[in-house]
Amino acid sequence: MGPFLLVTLLIMLLMMKKGGPAGGSVRAVQRACKSKITLLVASLSKLIYFPAVVYSVFLPLKLGSIWFCVGLPITLVGLVGSIIVLVDWANTPAGEPVTRGIYRYSRHPMYVTGVFVFLGVSIMSASWVFLLLTIIFGVGVTRPYFVKVEEAECLGHYGAAYREYINRTPRWIGIPKSRKSD
Repeated sequence: MGPFLLVTLLIMLLMMKKGGPAGGSVRAVQRACKSKITLLVASLSKLIYFPAVVYSVFLPLKLGSIWFCVGLPITLVGLVGSIIVLVDWANTPAGEPVTRGIYRYSRHPMYVTGVFVFLGVSIMSASWVFLLLTIIFGVGVTRPYFVKVEEAECLGHYGAAYREYINRTPRWIGIPKSRKSD
């Protein structure tokens, strides 16, 4: 699972290098979470991400088993998606929201592809512990706590261009709404 670690780190380094509003401040995330339980789930999902990635490198895969055969395509979809996310970020000029490529079908493809990879690795290794980490990560990021904060910051940073993007692009996965002609 070394390639996943490399792709993940490259994506994170690119996002940090390009800067921008994504990520959310601690206070903004705390305001978005209505209770201590939701704050805990949201925080755990972010905190376990990198340790889970490192843990995935050391998981023994169940080569030749049905687990491996089912998990491999899921993992590959996630890895290819992660690479597409990286390319889309790299090809977007600084100061503009990323709205092309895979970002036409999802406003948060980095989370979607991450969940796919984690789920695939969980299945390929038949690891219930890693599946639990995947569920915590998936629930934490798919709940709107962090994404609402990120989207609010992007709206503040990019303005009307990002509002139009939100109106036509699904949050997770879907077919973009067509643009209305004036």
